[in-house]
Amino acid sequence: MSRKSHWEEIYTGRTPGQLSWFQDRPEPSLSLIRACGLDPDTRIIDVGGGSSKLVDHLLDAGCTNVTVLDLARHPLEQSRARLGDRARAVEWIVADVTAFDPPHPWHVWHHRAVFHFLTEAEERDRYRETLTRALVPGGHAVIATFAPTGPTRCSGLDVVRYSAESLLRELGPEFELLDACEEQHTTPDGVMQPFTYGRFRRSGPGS
Repeated sequence: MSRKSHWEEIYTGRTPGQLSWFQDRPEPSLSLIRACGLDPDTRIIDVGGGSSKLVDHLLDAGCTNVTVLDLARHPLEQSRARLGDRARAVEWIVADVTAFDPPHPWHVWHHRAVFHFLTEAEERDRYRETLTRALVPGGHAVIATFAPTGPTRCSGLDVVRYSAESLLRELGPEFELLDACEEQHTTPDGVMQPFTYGRFRRSGPGS
């Protein structure tokens, strides 16, 4: 089964609140994004955003240039339906981040629970290439993965676990680590999942 088919199947027949990574209020993501220094024109992309409520909160905060990208179409349709008329203010992209050609740059790149599924070095290399093309020099990346003590599998797939320092090594010398924290996420089934969060800045003008 292809990666896209796998995730379409995961989302089909489930409400967002039944998914293990669901957050009604996506913290610490929101706090780390605010720390990037937002204004209404800041361009933000939520990679793997699917049916996440992060986009709702960004719109509530007055952000006017928000993009949500996901490999699967179904969760994006769920988010669009939830937002109603407000969905027209959002750029929606169905794409695999490891093969994504950014149509324009962003100031803030966010993703949670995506990078740890890239278990092959080649996939992570392609991700890093996409990130570098998509993020303006001086821009910020807020990335969350399973922590070193987190699960070794999720949604039927193997994962790679990270500390903030090992995430920084994956991103390479063009990035610096600004903030880091851990979250003890509780799934809808009551299982604790430790997450690592990092806020990174790409070097260049404005950094």
